[in-house]
Amino acid sequence: MLELWVGNCFLLLLNVPLVRFWLSVFKIPYNVLFRSILFFCCIGTFSINNSLHDIYTTAAFGLIGYIPMRLSFDPAPLMLGFILGPMLEEYFRRSMIISRGNFLTFFEHPISATLLSVLGLFISWQIFATLKAWRAALASDANAASD
Repeated sequence: MLELWVGNCFLLLLNVPLVRFWLSVFKIPYNVLFRSILFFCCIGTFSINNSLHDIYTTAAFGLIGYIPMRLSFDPAPLMLGFILGPMLEEYFRRSMIISRGNFLTFFEHPISATLLSVLGLFISWQIFATLKAWRAALASDANAASD
């Protein structure tokens, strides 16, 4: 606990007087800053194992991260999925072992049955809204083509 206090005090002592210099980073053009960050990421990745394979892996994961950004995916649900996914899997497996593989366990208790019902309603609502928007887009395209 003491380390956190000491570290925060040092950060306070360093960052308050140097805030003008830190703000000058925003004056650097984006293409120069992006290339610099990419360069230092590659150096850091290479320095761990002295392997080009690590740099290729970093680039592959960068591309995998770039695709959802270009498709306008919201990052919050993805992060929740990555963080909560392993815990959900572990507890699901544990409940399946306790119930000896019976899926009805989730519907026998009122809290879990209510949560699963609400989840089913939300999923149905999203599917219905997507189909409705899709049909409206098709109808407007058909009307535009006939005019």
